[in-house]
Amino acid sequence: MTDHIVLEAGANRLEIATLGAEMRSWRLGGREILWQGDPKWWPERSPILFPVVGWTRGGESRVGGRTYPLGLHGFARRSVFSAEQTGDRTVRMRLEQSAETLAQYPFGFALTADYAIDETSIDLTLTVRNTGDEPMPYAVGVHPGFLASKASARLVFDAAEEARVPVIAPGGLISDRRRTAPLQDGRVLPLDDSLFPDDALCFMDVRSRWLDLSTGEGATLRIGWRDYPNVVVWSKPGAPFVCVETWTGSGDPEGFTGDLFEKPGMIVLQPGETRAHGYVATVL
Repeated sequence: MTDHIVLEAGANRLEIATLGAEMRSWRLGGREILWQGDPKWWPERSPILFPVVGWTRGGESRVGGRTYPLGLHGFARRSVFSAEQTGDRTVRMRLEQSAETLAQYPFGFALTADYAIDETSIDLTLTVRNTGDEPMPYAVGVHPGFLASKASARLVFDAAEEARVPVIAPGGLISDRRRTAPLQDGRVLPLDDSLFPDDALCFMDVRSRWLDLSTGEGATLRIGWRDYPNVVVWSKPGAPFVCVETWTGSGDPEGFTGDLFEKPGMIVLQPGETRAHGYVATVL
């Protein structure tokens, strides 16, 4: 099996690795749009997050009285997906439970990543199916990094958003404290290094269904989502990228000791049930 898939539509070219079903390169007209990874700041490029998003307390989760090793953003990003390319512009990638996943997450599942492109956009639909015979809690998300010069970059939400966002506690946990993002008119967020002293801006239960990212490098991306309530904006001081992430849930609350079913933001699928979540990025 090949270790990557290439989709092409005109001058639009997308490369996806089978490891993690991760976008590795997105070029339009020969120009790279996607962050290419650098251990100095962040070695990944566009991981898929499943079956949790964000940090777990102590790198563990609890189900039915047992403790399982399940750390930051789950295991999908380090798992090899099968791939079925259905055309020049589409591919379906799939991950199912295995002995390795069951040791971390005791549920039967199928996670499908459907990629499609046209001449100017990419579309990623993540579909989760409960293949077991018990209810299954999960969270899912996408974490693409885009090349950006933060000194002149900005985000514009399509609707006014709450400026007060959670303070991230030590260990990446969600605290009860809040800080105020410098939103202008509730919609415009100028990007600079001062926004990311320790971690991300987590906009919870957003009204918007899309935003525009002006990268500061001459490109503007319109990013839209389907069935993702939370938008996370993250970078590191000095790093030439910004991540615009969409999550169905969030990291563990500070002090959380409950079962995975009790973790805030988890979706519970009944046996045989499926749910789909979409992320679309278009170069304007």
